[in-house]
Amino acid sequence: MQNIVIAKPYRFVPPYRKLRWVRFLTWWVPRTARKSWGVEWPTFRGLEHLRASLAAGHSVILAPNHCRPCDPIVVGLTCIPVQTPCYIMASWHLFMQGRIQRFLMRRAGAFSVYREGVDRESIRTAIDAIVEGDRLLILFAEGMVRRANDELGDLMDGTAFIARSAAKQRARSGARGGVVIHPVVLRYTFPGDLRAAVEPVLSRLEQRFSWQPQRSVPLLDRVRKLDGAFLAVKEVEYLGAAQTGSTAERVARLTDAVLQPLEQTYLNGKSDPAPMERVKKLRAAILPALIPGDLPAGETQRRWRHLADCYFAQQLASYPAGYLDGQPTVERILESVERLEEDLTDVATIHRPMHCQIEVGPAIPVEPERPRGEDPLMAELRAGLQRLIASSAALCRPWKEAG
Repeated sequence: MQNIVIAKPYRFVPPYRKLRWVRFLTWWVPRTARKSWGVEWPTFRGLEHLRASLAAGHSVILAPNHCRPCDPIVVGLTCIPVQTPCYIMASWHLFMQGRIQRFLMRRAGAFSVYREGVDRESIRTAIDAIVEGDRLLILFAEGMVRRANDELGDLMDGTAFIARSAAKQRARSGARGGVVIHPVVLRYTFPGDLRAAVEPVLSRLEQRFSWQPQRSVPLLDRVRKLDGAFLAVKEVEYLGAAQTGSTAERVARLTDAVLQPLEQTYLNGKSDPAPMERVKKLRAAILPALIPGDLPAGETQRRWRHLADCYFAQQLASYPAGYLDGQPTVERILESVERLEEDLTDVATIHRPMHCQIEVGPAIPVEPERPRGEDPLMAELRAGLQRLIASSAALCRPWKEAG
């Protein structure tokens, strides 16, 4: 399990508001994207939409898809051509990974959000940032990295709540312009030699299953085989035997097998349709007793095991059904290998170079009042993101076994 749950009392980390670091960041952010993540300077589309919103005096929220861990750094590059700094809401655990990272994240405009509870201070900071309107605000509505550039996960309603709350305050203040949300899609492509890139990774993963390296097997079949082996091993762990049925049915069954016992223990059996909401509520119930550090050793160990179960259920939610069916793209295969490696080792190899197109969609105006029922603002944001994902899919190249 990656270190995304911190058993310490939460303290909000505010952004650094002064602009004296902007010039340094215009050098540091592209360098970090290239050096740490292999992502070259991106191409941009749709910046005219963003510039029009800024010129009209609107306060702007950028809502990107979230398919790679490097997304916060990469989407931050959008600030450079439009010459407008940003704030970005980031998970608290990222600020707990060293003083230098914390220092630089704050200077880049990041502030923390506590995923294991209601973080009123973070929400208030986001609302205030929109009301002030002097910077872009970046919010990842999916709330988790999916490693699936062609798929969009469930969107969190918090984006609409923050946007509407800010729109109310901004309207009362008489400020010029309103509040708008721009859907943003990051489309990554890998122009390199896929076979050369993933062969060492596949061999290492096969050895973890006590297999001989399957170099004589076609590359796509090797990946599918490993996918199936990982799912079957986990089914044996939680269900006692490998299961039958479609991958979607098996993943749903396995998710219930992991989470339902925890929901009985911590939530009196209450559940939720969305896996990420289930995980979030369970973490919020499991973690608080760990923070004081005074539980018996056995109970501490049990709760950490339950948090690891929650982490695994979250990872299961990022396995899109049928993602490698037919003739998948080079990028889908690469994402699948990276996801497998991360799930088995907690670390994914950085493959370089990665190219990225950042496309900004038309503005979605935010009305202060929410109608009853499902929020149309989130439905419009989802539709905008899906249109951009579909239109940028042509940038990816289908995998051909002959290379």
